[in-house]
Amino acid sequence: MKEQLMIVLGFSIIFVATTLGSAIVWFFKKDISDKVNALFLGFAAGIMVAASVWSLLIPSMEGAEAWGRWSFVPAFVGFLFGGLFLVLLDHVVPHMHSGTSEVEGPRSSLKKSTKMFLAVTIHNVPEGLAVGFAFSAAALGESGALVSALALAIGIAIQNFPEGAAVALPMKAATGSRLKAFLYGMASGAVEPIAAVAGFFLASALTAMQPWFLSFAAGAMVFVVAEDLIPDSHLSSHPHLGTWGVMFGFAVMMVLDVVFG
Repeated sequence: MKEQLMIVLGFSIIFVATTLGSAIVWFFKKDISDKVNALFLGFAAGIMVAASVWSLLIPSMEGAEAWGRWSFVPAFVGFLFGGLFLVLLDHVVPHMHSGTSEVEGPRSSLKKSTKMFLAVTIHNVPEGLAVGFAFSAAALGESGALVSALALAIGIAIQNFPEGAAVALPMKAATGSRLKAFLYGMASGAVEPIAAVAGFFLASALTAMQPWFLSFAAGAMVFVVAEDLIPDSHLSSHPHLGTWGVMFGFAVMMVLDVVFG
């Protein structure tokens, strides 16, 4: 029963944190400044990189110990396929990022706000999968995996709060409505528990693929960091803020994993 409650908690907090962050739109009259945005995005990037290493790639290699000196293979291959998965999503889903007018993916008549929403949503999928795969590994009875999975969920939830604000505030400018902006922000986070549930049952059904799934989620998250979070943080304009955001986020996730794991 305790295990089920922790799984439900882990799947829930990643969505609740995004929703709370989106609620910021009710209290801010203007968009967040470039400096704060750089700090937020850098922090999210640091969390995701650390989570990829400590909570996904290392457990992936540990889970493939039977491969001997080739134990790195599932981590290596899964990591690259995680990046390819995001490339595929970028090509099949019409979307555009806030602060730019460049539309990616196939041509579509969707509204600008919808394309902005899809840009965030497809890049939230890896976070949900990571949590689902981590809890699936815990369900197999691996020592310390349950608490470690919860630490991963907490880390992602922490970075989801500023991420929710970073989604909702630009949406307010795009839609002209605080309510719509809040709902868009909340909906962008809803994909995470959905992906977590899907990842949990997929990895539970294919237990031999656990190391591959963990590294797949890591690759997808690192791709998001390199493709979007780091460039969007405009490190060239605010190098120290963005960089310290990355370092602090990495340190927070590292501490969470060590303390809980």
